[in-house]
Amino acid sequence: MRKLLIACVPLTILALISFSFAQSALPAPALPYSPSLDVSSMDKSVDPCVDFYQYSCGGWQQKNPIPPDQTSWGVYGKLYQDNLNFLRGILEQAAATKGQRDTVTQEIGDFYAACMDEPAVEKLGLGALKPQLAAIAQLKSVNELAPVVARMQLDLGGAIFFGSSARQDPDNSEQQIAGVEQGGIGLPDRDYYTKDDAKSKETRERYLQHVQKIFELLGDKPAVAKENADVVMRIETALATASLTRVERRDPYKRKNKIKLADLEQLVPSFDWAAYYRTLKAPQFEIINAAPPAFFKELEAQLKSEPIANLRNYLRFHAANGYAAYLSSQFVQENFDFYLKYLRGAKELQPRWKRCVQYTDRDLGEALGQAYVRKVFSPELKASTLDMVRRIEDAMAQRIGQLDWMGPETKEQAMAKLHGIRNKIGYPEKWRDYSSVKILRNDFLGDVQRTTEFERHRNFNKIGQPVDHGEWGMTPPTVNAYYNGQMNDINFPAGVLQPPLFDAKMDDAPNYGNTGGTIGHELTHGFDDQGAKFDAKGNLRDWWTKEDKQKFEERTKCVADQYAQYVVVDDLHINSRLTLGEDVADLGGEILGYIAWKDATKDKDLKPVDGLTPEQRFFIGFAQWDCSNTRPEEMRLRALTDPHSPSKYRINGVVVNMPDFASAFSCKAGQPMVNPPEKVCKVW
Repeated sequence: MRKLLIACVPLTILALISFSFAQSALPAPALPYSPSLDVSSMDKSVDPCVDFYQYSCGGWQQKNPIPPDQTSWGVYGKLYQDNLNFLRGILEQAAATKGQRDTVTQEIGDFYAACMDEPAVEKLGLGALKPQLAAIAQLKSVNELAPVVARMQLDLGGAIFFGSSARQDPDNSEQQIAGVEQGGIGLPDRDYYTKDDAKSKETRERYLQHVQKIFELLGDKPAVAKENADVVMRIETALATASLTRVERRDPYKRKNKIKLADLEQLVPSFDWAAYYRTLKAPQFEIINAAPPAFFKELEAQLKSEPIANLRNYLRFHAANGYAAYLSSQFVQENFDFYLKYLRGAKELQPRWKRCVQYTDRDLGEALGQAYVRKVFSPELKASTLDMVRRIEDAMAQRIGQLDWMGPETKEQAMAKLHGIRNKIGYPEKWRDYSSVKILRNDFLGDVQRTTEFERHRNFNKIGQPVDHGEWGMTPPTVNAYYNGQMNDINFPAGVLQPPLFDAKMDDAPNYGNTGGTIGHELTHGFDDQGAKFDAKGNLRDWWTKEDKQKFEERTKCVADQYAQYVVVDDLHINSRLTLGEDVADLGGEILGYIAWKDATKDKDLKPVDGLTPEQRFFIGFAQWDCSNTRPEEMRLRALTDPHSPSKYRINGVVVNMPDFASAFSCKAGQPMVNPPEKVCKVW
């Protein structure tokens, strides 16, 4: 992914999209216009050869302080909020409409109405959790644990004790198999439990207080709640310590451990796997991917050593903590205070309508997506987007052909992979059918549970089935895009096909710099340090010659060494082994965007605009996709968990490796935005 919020490019798009809502008193939602290159967002007092990000985005940062309910605020964050407003209009109309409604309108309207009925949620209080808590309270031994864990994973999702799902077979990408993986923790990452610095210790102490508060909200007296919090922390720390780090998880071979189900039963004999999968109603199977093995050995140790009372308290906490955002205001506030205010620096809770729009998109995304697509997405938009994607792919083919470090045998495999990529634009060809899900206007938590269970069953039912290449991992309104290595496809939802990510009023230069680079970014993910381990069919297979692989690793090491020098916040540096794939994709994507732009405009007489040459506009367009402000707390969290580098380095770290940038701004050797020739990183 390019970022939390990333985009794709139509060649034609309305600057302002507004729709008439017939027979409705509600105002028509609109997607406001923002230019893809905004001169007022620049700070021309800064020398672009010294700090190109500040030169391009300094004005934007001054004009756009972080809203109190946000942990960061950027160009894409603003677009995301515009999209939420637009979806709000759709949902409020769907919820308010009287009389006959089509199925999709009824589903999304009733779900949103139930979420917005805060008095009903408040009145129900903890009552919504009583069935789950009663099931946990009845546990008498570890032998009875599996069905309760399965039920919690169905209703709540998440990774109670461990994660579980269907997944593509790493050796046969056309087939789905069962999978279990590490999980079971309440902090954002295993490193929060293992690092010994002062901030990590403070965070663990604050988390203990949060866990204690949740137990108190469940009715425990403070002293008992504190004891129970210590139990949860002990179990989670053991599971975290046995888990792979985020850097280790970037190696798909470390996530691969195909064994027989009987072997998993021997690995964790204290857990009744047969009862677990019966409760999930999963298809029968023999082979399962269980990784990492060390985690499941530790899971067995915990199940064997902890009294059942402690395991019950672990489950009580995870039930309440997992549902906290959907319960009464006390739970909502505590959830916000720890996860958003303390960990990420938010000052205020988002208004309820924003949360409800996001929940609807998450749980009924392809129903809401149908309503969204009908209003904003045209066949012409899809065709023009595909056209630009193909231009970027042509640039990649040209780039592969010209690589001086890769031999013909590996080039042939790389070209096969490139030509095998599927481009999925806008929305799925076949919509998901939610008609079996009961949505009630007066049962918000129940709606969340039933939609979650629907999705979990849909996932588990894939076990043993062929892979559906038409399936999407994001909903159509999502402002994001992604590459999937095992599917070997690029996915651009309709939600990102808007200004300022592409602007039909602008010249080609900033559009190719911005969204052309984004398309190139996703394409390059197929060939970054992770994607390069999968072949054209998406199988985990080494398709490199030994010599070419060594040269590739030398080039990616250049990128890792460069980014490791950058400071995120205080004395915390970028974990460049975590961000390597995104950093390689940022660099490769922008090079592809530049090649494609030059080819698309080769017969045009390009003129300066606003005193900026076409080449300068290309690079400023690139920089302005990521103008942003971020709270220090959020920066610290991202440094530990986010595979993307901070915004400033995603721009400056790329241009120092592009001689075309130095030429565009007449930068001199020795200036900060110019790497010496021997230090210029060249991968793709």
